[in-house]
Amino acid sequence: MSHHLPDTKVPAPCIVDTGIIVNKLDMKRLLADLGRVRYIYTQEGKLQSEGEGDVMEVFANPQRSTLVANSALYINVASFDYLQLKQSPQKETYFDLMQESTCLRLIPLSTPLQERRERKWNVSAIEAMMEEVLAARWDAEIDDDCCDGF
Repeated sequence: MSHHLPDTKVPAPCIVDTGIIVNKLDMKRLLADLGRVRYIYTQEGKLQSEGEGDVMEVFANPQRSTLVANSALYINVASFDYLQLKQSPQKETYFDLMQESTCLRLIPLSTPLQERRERKWNVSAIEAMMEEVLAARWDAEIDDDCCDGF
């Protein structure tokens, strides 16, 4: 006689505003939209470092380090056991990246929508500058062509 359990599928978790994320891909997705953050690094509850910086890269690679220096953060989710998503009393979201007795807290200073707008504005500004540079170059080439006849 065989005893088989029903073949049931457990749905993926649904985490809204607070919870613990252990899946590295989910951690990357959550952190990838961060731009400017305030960070607080503690070990065994004691403050080691704090400051502000820009999240430059979020990745998962057990051979690379998480680096925080020169106002830039390169976050390797493989450096942490889990991410705890929390909210302040003012309902502002922050992220605690946990590894044993250490915590790297990231407090966003902008929202993903603000970051996208900023990136779009930067792209638009660069495109406008490139148009001006190309137009100036074409004008210079036309001037050179006109002067060649003399």
